[in-house]
Amino acid sequence: METSTTVPESAAALHAGIDALTDEVIDGLRAQLPSYAAVSAGRLRPRVMASLRNGLSLVQRWAEERRTARGTGRDDGPAYGIPATHLDEVTSLARSLPVEDIISAYRIGTDIVWRRFGEEMTARGGTAEDLLPIAETLRAWVDANTLRIVRSCRVGLQGDDPAADRRHAAMVRALLLGEARWDTSPAGFGGWGAGFTGEGPADGYRTERQADDAEAVDGSYEHSALRLPFRARLPDASPPGAPAATGHAGPGDRDFRRTVDLLRPWLALDEAGRPLVTTVDGDVAGLLVGRPAGLCRSLILGLGAPAPASGLATEFTRATQALRAAAGFGLVGAFTREELGLRATVVALPAVGEQLVRLRLAPLAERGEDGAQLEEAAAAYLRQGLRLEAAARTLYVHPNTLRNRLRRFEEITGTNLRDPADLAEVWWALTHRRFHGPTS
Repeated sequence: METSTTVPESAAALHAGIDALTDEVIDGLRAQLPSYAAVSAGRLRPRVMASLRNGLSLVQRWAEERRTARGTGRDDGPAYGIPATHLDEVTSLARSLPVEDIISAYRIGTDIVWRRFGEEMTARGGTAEDLLPIAETLRAWVDANTLRIVRSCRVGLQGDDPAADRRHAAMVRALLLGEARWDTSPAGFGGWGAGFTGEGPADGYRTERQADDAEAVDGSYEHSALRLPFRARLPDASPPGAPAATGHAGPGDRDFRRTVDLLRPWLALDEAGRPLVTTVDGDVAGLLVGRPAGLCRSLILGLGAPAPASGLATEFTRATQALRAAAGFGLVGAFTREELGLRATVVALPAVGEQLVRLRLAPLAERGEDGAQLEEAAAAYLRQGLRLEAAARTLYVHPNTLRNRLRRFEEITGTNLRDPADLAEVWWALTHRRFHGPTS
């Protein structure tokens, strides 16, 4: 069975414009995959071009075999996979990029090439009958190569040494909490992690509480690299107003794995290819190469600003405050402390909140249950945007009953709920109590 010459001609046209096609694919990869955006285009170019040449050669050879009746398609024809040398390059690249991103890159590149191939076919009068078998062959090739990549690349959260994984997680945690010690000796090169043997002052990276007999950990951290500290949890793991989870999750924990899977394209890696991720008081925490996108309904994420190693602890504190504020107010998505405005400020400045509780709410405490009822009335009124009837419905009382309680609240606390300043202070005091409890 012969096939149209438009297929090899279209593939040859793409071959002739391989430089422009490579640039287009690299731009697509860097736009859609933050981990690829962190790699120079010069480093990606030879690998992308080799992959494109191999794929286009497959299409040309397959089409020629069908045209000359030497082959009957992908079932009977020879299999064209990734050359061994190129697979070695992919495996090497996986030491600095998540394997999931490499798989995604193959599919992104395939989509771009397929669109360009379709344009060339259309320009030459190609038909759907010509395109369909090519599409099946190309997808089968990508699927087969994806499987080979998965089998060849061993990049993950857990390695072959659980003890080393635990030390790695502890070091990331110490870096985020400002408990890291850095080697400044000439022999240490300011390294992080490398040479962590506990044999003297040139240990590279040390935590304040690390035992002296700690074993060596592979990998290092570049002091000057700008990374975004983050702290994250799943929405269903932290209902609004609920306390944070206790205990450390880990790679074997379902919520930990799910959270890391959502963040994987943006996770920063050390030089050994391990994600810089750990847990802090039950939350997943670590470092990112860029701000995640597409998480609006999947994760509560507090972010710090990009910072070098010396500034990570400060920014992680801000990320923690953003997470607590977002979770406390029932917000889902990625937030910095600045983006949450006063909500995050309430979390960050508990001393101010305590002062406002004494000023605006303390007089109610002397009235026992009656005072608690008046405080609840004011809280409902604020939560419903100062809409009296809506607030009354949430309390299952008549609007006049709520109106009377609000009037008594004003009288006892000396507050005017029509005064924006008083209203802001009451809101702050109530929110502080919600986050920090009756006393701090």
